[in-house]
Amino acid sequence: MRDTPNFTGWRVTVVHREDGNTERLIRQLRLLGANPTLQWEPLAAVTLPDLVIVDADQGWNDLLPWRDEPACPVVALLGSEAPGRIAWALEHGAGALIAKPVAASAVYPALVMAVSIHQERKAVAEHVKSLEERVRLRPLVHAAIERLMSVQGVSEERAYAILRDCAMRRRLPMEQLAAFIIGGAEPLPEAG
Repeated sequence: MRDTPNFTGWRVTVVHREDGNTERLIRQLRLLGANPTLQWEPLAAVTLPDLVIVDADQGWNDLLPWRDEPACPVVALLGSEAPGRIAWALEHGAGALIAKPVAASAVYPALVMAVSIHQERKAVAEHVKSLEERVRLRPLVHAAIERLMSVQGVSEERAYAILRDCAMRRRLPMEQLAAFIIGGAEPLPEAG
């Protein structure tokens, strides 16, 4: 993330019991232009806010509606040094922590960090998904290379180069071009 976000208009849900910490936090969120709400009940998956701030000291597993990747940036409020509470915050997607008692100067940096970490996590997940798809399709590339080797009588290295060059000219991933060739939708590329 290159630019720091402007939180004006963001819907922020603070999942915490009302106390002095939440009063300071809500006041600071309003100064940042956010629209905060306070609740101490499990967050509903149907109406997720733009950002969640959660009490990691007293949070339980069903407090947030996700199991793996958080659906929005998460900040944990933490007054304890207990390893189990820190682990809980991390397992539930916290990208930043605000120590209790809440200091107004800690809020904005924590929000920026949580948003940045969330964006990075999403980008990495998309990249991994793309790589997994390419690995899944790798046998098609191998089959296309084998076919080029047998039809054109070239070495494996040369067949790979032919497939790669054709994919580059067509601006297609090699896996997609290989699928077209194996499926018969694309003629075999000529050796150049």
